[in-house]
Amino acid sequence: MKRLRVTSKGFKYSVNVGRGAWRTFADFPHDRYSAIFVLTERPLWERWGKRFLRESNLENARALFVPSGENSKSMMMAERVGAELLRQRADRRSLLVAFGGGVVGDLGGFVASIYMRGIDYVQVPTTVLAQVDSAIGGKTAVNVRAMKNLLGTFYPPRLVLAEPEVLTSLDQRAFRSGFFEVAKHAVLSGPGFFKQLEAKTSRLLPKHARGLAETLAQAAKVKVDVVSRDEREAGLRRVLNLGHTFAHALEEASGYRRFLHGEAVGWGMLIVLRLAELLDAIEPAESRRIARLVRQIGPLPGLQGLSVRRIINLLPQDKKAVGGRIHWVIPERIGKVRINDQVPMHIAETAFREVQRGG
Repeated sequence: MKRLRVTSKGFKYSVNVGRGAWRTFADFPHDRYSAIFVLTERPLWERWGKRFLRESNLENARALFVPSGENSKSMMMAERVGAELLRQRADRRSLLVAFGGGVVGDLGGFVASIYMRGIDYVQVPTTVLAQVDSAIGGKTAVNVRAMKNLLGTFYPPRLVLAEPEVLTSLDQRAFRSGFFEVAKHAVLSGPGFFKQLEAKTSRLLPKHARGLAETLAQAAKVKVDVVSRDEREAGLRRVLNLGHTFAHALEEASGYRRFLHGEAVGWGMLIVLRLAELLDAIEPAESRRIARLVRQIGPLPGLQGLSVRRIINLLPQDKKAVGGRIHWVIPERIGKVRINDQVPMHIAETAFREVQRGG
Protein backbone atom coordinates (compact mmCIF):
# COMPACT_ATOMS: atom_id res chain seq x y z
CA MET A 1 0.00 0.00 0.00
CA LYS A 2 1.19 3.51 -0.86
CA ARG A 3 0.86 6.43 1.52
CA LEU A 4 0.82 9.62 -0.50
CA ARG A 5 0.74 13.05 1.09
CA VAL A 6 -1.07 16.19 -0.04
CA THR A 7 0.88 19.13 1.35
CA SER A 8 -0.78 22.36 0.27
CA LYS A 9 -0.52 25.74 1.98
CA GLY A 10 -3.73 25.28 3.88
CA PHE A 11 -4.03 21.53 4.50
CA LYS A 12 -2.04 18.34 4.87
CA TYR A 13 -3.63 14.92 4.58
CA SER A 14 -2.77 11.36 3.56
CA VAL A 15 -4.02 9.51 0.50
CA ASN A 16 -3.65 5.79 1.24
CA VAL A 17 -3.91 3.70 -1.92
CA GLY A 18 -3.69 -0.08 -2.10
CA ARG A 19 -4.74 -3.27 -0.39
CA GLY A 20 -5.31 -2.70 3.29
CA ALA A 21 -6.13 1.01 2.95
CA TRP A 22 -9.33 0.65 4.97
CA ARG A 23 -7.40 -0.87 7.87
CA THR A 24 -5.32 2.29 8.19
CA PHE A 25 -8.47 4.13 9.26
CA ALA A 26 -8.18 2.30 12.58
CA ASP A 27 -5.22 4.60 13.34
CA PHE A 28 -7.25 7.72 12.63
CA PRO A 29 -8.18 9.66 15.82
CA HIS A 30 -11.85 8.57 15.99
CA ASP A 31 -12.21 9.62 19.59
CA ARG A 32 -11.96 13.33 18.77
CA TYR A 33 -15.40 13.17 17.15
CA SER A 34 -18.77 13.22 18.88
CA ALA A 35 -20.33 10.97 16.22
CA ILE A 36 -19.39 9.44 12.86
CA PHE A 37 -21.74 9.21 9.88
CA VAL A 38 -21.24 7.38 6.57
CA LEU A 39 -22.86 8.83 3.44
CA THR A 40 -23.29 6.08 0.86
CA GLU A 41 -25.61 4.25 -1.54
CA ARG A 42 -27.63 1.32 -0.21
CA PRO A 43 -26.56 -1.43 -2.69
CA LEU A 44 -22.90 -0.52 -2.23
CA TRP A 45 -23.25 -0.50 1.55
CA GLU A 46 -25.02 -3.86 1.57
CA ARG A 47 -22.10 -5.35 -0.37
CA TRP A 48 -19.17 -3.72 1.46
CA GLY A 49 -20.45 -1.97 4.58
CA LYS A 50 -19.81 -4.69 7.17
CA ARG A 51 -16.30 -5.26 5.93
CA PHE A 52 -15.49 -1.56 5.86
CA LEU A 53 -16.78 -1.03 9.41
CA ARG A 54 -14.83 -4.02 10.66
CA GLU A 55 -11.54 -3.11 9.00
CA SER A 56 -11.77 0.58 9.83
CA ASN A 57 -12.83 0.03 13.45
CA LEU A 58 -15.98 2.13 12.99
CA GLU A 59 -18.53 -0.23 14.50
CA ASN A 60 -20.68 2.63 15.85
CA ALA A 61 -20.87 4.69 12.65
CA ARG A 62 -24.34 5.46 11.30
CA ALA A 63 -25.14 5.14 7.59
CA LEU A 64 -27.05 7.77 5.58
CA PHE A 65 -28.26 6.72 2.14
CA VAL A 66 -28.69 8.64 -1.11
CA PRO A 67 -29.98 7.27 -4.44
CA SER A 68 -27.43 6.17 -7.02
CA GLY A 69 -26.79 8.42 -10.00
CA GLU A 70 -25.95 11.97 -11.02
CA ASN A 71 -29.33 13.28 -9.86
CA SER A 72 -28.14 12.99 -6.26
CA LYS A 73 -25.63 15.78 -6.88
CA SER A 74 -28.18 18.51 -6.24
CA MET A 75 -28.93 21.25 -3.75
CA MET A 76 -32.14 19.43 -2.88
CA MET A 77 -30.20 16.30 -1.92
CA ALA A 78 -27.61 18.35 -0.03
CA GLU A 79 -30.46 19.87 1.98
CA ARG A 80 -31.93 16.45 2.66
CA VAL A 81 -28.59 15.08 3.88
CA GLY A 82 -28.10 18.14 6.07
CA ALA A 83 -31.57 17.73 7.55
CA GLU A 84 -30.91 14.06 8.27
CA LEU A 85 -27.63 14.91 9.98
CA LEU A 86 -29.48 17.40 12.11
CA ARG A 87 -32.21 14.87 12.90
CA GLN A 88 -29.55 12.45 14.08
CA ARG A 89 -27.98 15.21 16.19
CA ALA A 90 -24.77 15.67 14.25
CA ASP A 91 -22.87 18.65 15.63
CA ARG A 92 -19.72 20.59 14.73
CA ARG A 93 -17.55 17.82 16.14
CA SER A 94 -19.11 15.11 13.98
CA LEU A 95 -17.25 13.34 11.16
CA LEU A 96 -18.77 12.52 7.77
CA VAL A 97 -17.35 9.63 5.74
CA ALA A 98 -18.14 9.73 2.00
CA PHE A 99 -18.22 6.05 0.99
CA GLY A 100 -18.87 5.82 -2.75
CA GLY A 101 -17.95 7.06 -6.18
CA GLY A 102 -17.67 10.59 -7.52
CA VAL A 103 -21.29 11.55 -6.86
CA VAL A 104 -21.20 10.54 -3.20
CA GLY A 105 -17.73 12.04 -2.78
CA ASP A 106 -18.67 15.40 -4.31
CA LEU A 107 -21.98 15.58 -2.46
CA GLY A 108 -20.51 14.42 0.84
CA GLY A 109 -17.65 16.89 0.66
CA PHE A 110 -20.03 19.71 -0.22
CA VAL A 111 -22.36 18.93 2.68
CA ALA A 112 -19.41 18.66 5.07
CA SER A 113 -18.12 22.05 3.93
CA ILE A 114 -21.39 23.84 4.71
CA TYR A 115 -22.99 21.85 7.54
CA MET A 116 -22.78 24.08 10.62
CA ARG A 117 -20.18 26.06 8.63
CA GLY A 118 -17.96 23.04 8.17
CA ILE A 119 -17.29 19.63 9.70
CA ASP A 120 -14.48 17.16 9.02
CA TYR A 121 -14.91 14.48 6.41
CA VAL A 122 -13.04 11.50 5.00
CA GLN A 123 -13.15 10.21 1.43
CA VAL A 124 -13.48 6.45 0.87
CA PRO A 125 -13.70 6.21 -2.94
CA THR A 126 -15.18 3.03 -4.41
CA THR A 127 -14.71 3.57 -8.16
CA VAL A 128 -11.56 3.79 -10.26
CA LEU A 129 -12.28 7.38 -11.24
CA ALA A 130 -12.83 8.47 -7.65
CA GLN A 131 -9.75 6.64 -6.36
CA VAL A 132 -7.35 8.25 -8.82
CA ASP A 133 -8.99 11.64 -9.28
CA SER A 134 -12.19 13.04 -7.79
CA ALA A 135 -11.65 12.02 -4.15
CA ILE A 136 -8.27 13.79 -4.08
CA GLY A 137 -7.90 17.55 -3.96
CA GLY A 138 -10.88 18.82 -2.02
CA LYS A 139 -13.13 19.90 -4.89
CA THR A 140 -16.74 19.53 -3.80
CA ALA A 141 -19.84 20.41 -5.78
CA VAL A 142 -23.43 19.88 -6.77
CA ASN A 143 -25.06 20.39 -10.14
CA VAL A 144 -27.65 23.08 -10.86
CA ARG A 145 -30.05 22.27 -13.69
CA ALA A 146 -27.87 21.48 -16.69
CA MET A 147 -24.66 22.97 -15.31
CA LYS A 148 -22.37 20.37 -13.78
CA ASN A 149 -20.59 21.31 -10.54
CA LEU A 150 -21.89 24.88 -10.66
CA LEU A 151 -22.09 25.28 -6.88
CA GLY A 152 -19.13 24.00 -4.91
CA THR A 153 -16.28 24.64 -2.53
CA PHE A 154 -12.62 23.84 -2.10
CA TYR A 155 -12.72 21.80 1.12
CA PRO A 156 -10.04 19.13 1.55
CA PRO A 157 -10.80 15.86 3.35
CA ARG A 158 -8.87 14.77 6.43
CA LEU A 159 -7.97 11.44 4.83
CA VAL A 160 -8.49 9.48 1.61
CA LEU A 161 -8.68 5.66 1.69
CA ALA A 162 -8.56 3.93 -1.72
CA GLU A 163 -8.92 0.15 -1.39
CA PRO A 164 -8.70 -1.65 -4.78
CA GLU A 165 -10.59 -4.68 -3.45
CA VAL A 166 -13.87 -2.74 -3.60
CA LEU A 167 -13.42 -2.26 -7.35
CA THR A 168 -13.96 -5.98 -7.99
CA SER A 169 -17.73 -5.51 -7.66
CA LEU A 170 -17.91 -2.86 -10.41
CA ASP A 171 -19.34 -3.85 -13.76
CA GLN A 172 -16.87 -3.90 -16.62
CA ARG A 173 -18.09 -0.70 -18.23
CA ALA A 174 -17.85 1.34 -15.02
CA PHE A 175 -14.45 -0.15 -14.24
CA ARG A 176 -12.96 0.66 -17.64
CA SER A 177 -14.53 4.11 -17.63
CA GLY A 178 -12.30 5.15 -14.77
CA PHE A 179 -9.20 4.22 -16.72
CA PHE A 180 -9.82 7.01 -19.22
CA GLU A 181 -8.92 9.31 -16.31
CA VAL A 182 -5.88 7.12 -15.62
CA ALA A 183 -4.88 7.60 -19.27
CA LYS A 184 -5.19 11.37 -18.78
CA HIS A 185 -2.84 11.14 -15.82
CA ALA A 186 -0.42 9.02 -17.85
CA VAL A 187 -0.30 11.69 -20.56
CA LEU A 188 0.44 14.32 -17.92
CA SER A 189 3.00 12.14 -16.12
CA GLY A 190 5.26 11.20 -19.00
CA PRO A 191 6.64 8.28 -21.04
CA GLY A 192 7.36 5.95 -18.11
CA PHE A 193 3.86 5.69 -16.70
CA PHE A 194 2.34 5.94 -20.18
CA LYS A 195 4.29 2.90 -21.38
CA GLN A 196 3.28 0.91 -18.30
CA LEU A 197 -0.38 1.65 -18.93
CA GLU A 198 -0.05 0.67 -22.59
CA ALA A 199 1.18 -2.76 -21.47
CA LYS A 200 -1.82 -3.30 -19.17
CA THR A 201 -4.81 -2.41 -21.35
CA SER A 202 -5.73 -6.08 -21.81
CA ARG A 203 -6.02 -6.51 -18.03
CA LEU A 204 -8.39 -3.65 -17.31
CA LEU A 205 -11.09 -5.86 -15.85
CA PRO A 206 -12.68 -5.86 -12.38
CA LYS A 207 -11.29 -9.32 -11.61
CA HIS A 208 -7.77 -7.90 -12.01
CA ALA A 209 -8.37 -4.91 -9.72
CA ARG A 210 -6.10 -6.22 -6.97
CA GLY A 211 -3.21 -6.57 -9.40
CA LEU A 212 -3.67 -3.01 -10.66
CA ALA A 213 -3.00 -1.43 -7.26
CA GLU A 214 0.37 -0.05 -8.34
CA THR A 215 -1.14 1.52 -11.46
CA LEU A 216 -3.88 3.14 -9.39
CA ALA A 217 -1.31 4.46 -6.91
CA GLN A 218 0.78 5.98 -9.72
CA ALA A 219 -2.28 7.67 -11.19
CA ALA A 220 -3.29 9.00 -7.78
CA LYS A 221 0.24 10.34 -7.26
CA VAL A 222 -0.10 12.51 -10.38
CA LYS A 223 -3.18 14.15 -8.85
CA VAL A 224 -1.54 14.46 -5.42
CA ASP A 225 1.55 16.15 -6.86
CA VAL A 226 -0.47 18.68 -8.87
CA VAL A 227 -2.89 19.48 -6.03
CA SER A 228 -0.04 19.94 -3.57
CA ARG A 229 1.37 22.68 -5.78
CA ASP A 230 -1.93 24.30 -6.78
CA GLU A 231 -4.80 23.47 -4.45
CA ARG A 232 -7.25 26.08 -5.73
CA GLU A 233 -6.69 25.83 -9.49
CA ALA A 234 -4.81 29.11 -9.77
CA GLY A 235 -2.68 27.82 -12.62
CA LEU A 236 -0.98 24.41 -12.68
CA ARG A 237 -4.07 22.46 -11.62
CA ARG A 238 -5.72 23.42 -14.88
CA VAL A 239 -3.70 20.69 -16.60
CA LEU A 240 -5.96 18.14 -14.88
CA ASN A 241 -8.77 19.40 -17.13
CA LEU A 242 -7.21 17.69 -20.16
CA GLY A 243 -10.16 16.38 -22.18
CA HIS A 244 -12.74 17.80 -19.78
CA THR A 245 -13.96 20.86 -21.69
CA PHE A 246 -15.48 18.74 -24.44
CA ALA A 247 -16.35 16.00 -21.93
CA HIS A 248 -18.63 18.26 -19.89
CA ALA A 249 -20.31 19.53 -23.05
CA LEU A 250 -20.91 15.95 -24.23
CA GLU A 251 -22.42 14.97 -20.88
CA GLU A 252 -24.72 17.97 -20.83
CA ALA A 253 -25.76 17.71 -24.49
CA SER A 254 -26.74 14.07 -23.97
CA GLY A 255 -28.63 14.75 -20.74
CA TYR A 256 -26.09 12.77 -18.69
CA ARG A 257 -27.61 9.56 -20.05
CA ARG A 258 -25.30 8.39 -22.83
CA PHE A 259 -21.81 8.65 -21.33
CA LEU A 260 -20.26 7.73 -18.04
CA HIS A 261 -17.97 10.56 -16.97
CA GLY A 262 -14.80 8.67 -17.84
CA GLU A 263 -16.18 7.83 -21.27
CA ALA A 264 -16.90 11.49 -21.91
CA VAL A 265 -13.32 12.27 -20.88
CA GLY A 266 -12.10 9.61 -23.32
CA TRP A 267 -13.94 11.34 -26.17
CA GLY A 268 -12.77 14.72 -24.88
CA MET A 269 -9.16 13.58 -25.12
CA LEU A 270 -9.64 12.28 -28.66
CA ILE A 271 -11.22 15.56 -29.75
CA VAL A 272 -8.58 17.74 -28.11
CA LEU A 273 -5.88 15.59 -29.74
CA ARG A 274 -7.40 16.43 -33.11
CA LEU A 275 -7.58 20.06 -32.04
CA ALA A 276 -3.87 19.94 -31.15
CA GLU A 277 -3.12 18.53 -34.61
CA LEU A 278 -5.07 21.32 -36.29
CA LEU A 279 -3.05 23.82 -34.25
CA ASP A 280 0.22 22.08 -35.23
CA ALA A 281 0.91 21.66 -31.51
CA ILE A 282 1.59 17.90 -31.58
CA GLU A 283 3.29 15.50 -33.96
CA PRO A 284 0.78 13.20 -35.69
CA ALA A 285 2.64 10.06 -34.54
CA GLU A 286 2.49 11.18 -30.92
CA SER A 287 -1.19 12.02 -31.25
CA ARG A 288 -1.92 8.60 -32.76
CA ARG A 289 -0.12 6.87 -29.89
CA ILE A 290 -2.20 8.65 -27.27
CA ALA A 291 -5.40 8.06 -29.23
CA ARG A 292 -4.54 4.37 -29.58
CA LEU A 293 -4.22 4.04 -25.80
CA VAL A 294 -7.60 5.72 -25.29
CA ARG A 295 -9.23 3.37 -27.81
CA GLN A 296 -7.61 0.30 -26.24
CA ILE A 297 -9.00 1.04 -22.80
CA GLY A 298 -12.47 0.18 -24.00
CA PRO A 299 -15.34 0.97 -26.34
CA LEU A 300 -16.95 4.41 -26.20
CA PRO A 301 -20.64 5.19 -26.74
CA GLY A 302 -21.08 6.84 -30.13
CA LEU A 303 -21.27 10.55 -30.87
CA GLN A 304 -23.96 10.15 -33.49
CA GLY A 305 -26.97 12.41 -33.26
CA LEU A 306 -25.34 15.01 -31.04
CA SER A 307 -25.83 18.55 -32.32
CA VAL A 308 -22.56 20.22 -33.25
CA ARG A 309 -24.07 23.63 -32.60
CA ARG A 310 -25.27 22.54 -29.16
CA ILE A 311 -21.81 21.25 -28.24
CA ILE A 312 -20.04 24.40 -29.45
CA ASN A 313 -22.48 26.68 -27.62
CA LEU A 314 -21.88 24.78 -24.40
CA LEU A 315 -18.09 25.10 -24.47
CA PRO A 316 -17.86 28.74 -23.28
CA GLN A 317 -20.23 27.91 -20.43
CA ASP A 318 -17.62 25.67 -18.86
CA LYS A 319 -17.07 26.96 -15.33
CA LYS A 320 -13.33 27.21 -15.96
CA ALA A 321 -13.87 29.69 -18.79
CA VAL A 322 -13.16 33.33 -17.97
CA GLY A 323 -15.08 36.01 -19.83
CA GLY A 324 -16.28 33.32 -22.21
CA ARG A 325 -12.67 32.48 -23.09
CA ILE A 326 -11.83 28.81 -22.76
CA HIS A 327 -8.54 27.73 -21.22
CA TRP A 328 -7.83 24.71 -23.40
CA VAL A 329 -5.38 22.07 -22.19
CA ILE A 330 -3.51 21.23 -25.40
CA PRO A 331 -1.28 18.12 -25.46
CA GLU A 332 2.09 18.69 -27.14
CA ARG A 333 3.59 15.31 -26.36
CA ILE A 334 3.38 12.59 -23.73
CA GLY A 335 4.46 14.37 -20.58
CA LYS A 336 3.82 17.92 -21.79
CA VAL A 337 0.68 20.01 -22.21
CA ARG A 338 0.12 23.75 -22.38
CA ILE A 339 -2.77 26.07 -21.63
CA ASN A 340 -4.05 28.01 -24.63
CA ASP A 341 -6.87 30.55 -24.36
CA GLN A 342 -6.49 31.79 -27.95
CA VAL A 343 -8.06 28.88 -29.85
CA PRO A 344 -10.57 30.11 -32.46
CA MET A 345 -13.93 28.46 -31.95
CA HIS A 346 -14.20 27.43 -35.59
CA ILE A 347 -11.11 25.23 -35.16
CA ALA A 348 -12.64 23.60 -32.08
CA GLU A 349 -15.78 23.01 -34.12
CA THR A 350 -13.78 21.45 -36.95
CA ALA A 351 -12.03 19.12 -34.48
CA PHE A 352 -15.36 17.96 -33.09
CA ARG A 353 -16.93 17.49 -36.52
CA GLU A 354 -14.00 15.40 -37.76
CA VAL A 355 -13.93 13.14 -34.70
CA GLN A 356 -17.70 12.76 -34.75
CA ARG A 357 -17.61 11.87 -38.44
CA GLY A 358 -14.73 9.45 -38.02
CA GLY A 359 -16.22 7.76 -34.94
